[in-house]
Amino acid sequence: MTVALMWEARALDGHGAELLAWVNSQHLEGSPQRREILTAPGDRVLVITWWDAPYDAPLPELPEPGPDLISRPVHRWRFASHGVTTPGE
Repeated sequence: MTVALMWEARALDGHGAELLAWVNSQHLEGSPQRREILTAPGDRVLVITWWDAPYDAPLPELPEPGPDLISRPVHRWRFASHGVTTPGE
């Protein structure tokens, strides 16, 4: 089974680049199949990691950044993959 962990944080106003740098400096124990880092307006950073593991397996997650970087607690979600579709296939 493939499990996707999503981690989303909102930086303090004007500190999106600092939050992104902080995320890029974080290392996870273990090796996900894939790790993708995305940004959005409002100084938001989203990290998605994909793991070959049971849904309820203990998996490494990014920690909570310090209050000097974020404007609210981090949001976290866990999803089970039910397939991948590639356009044209």
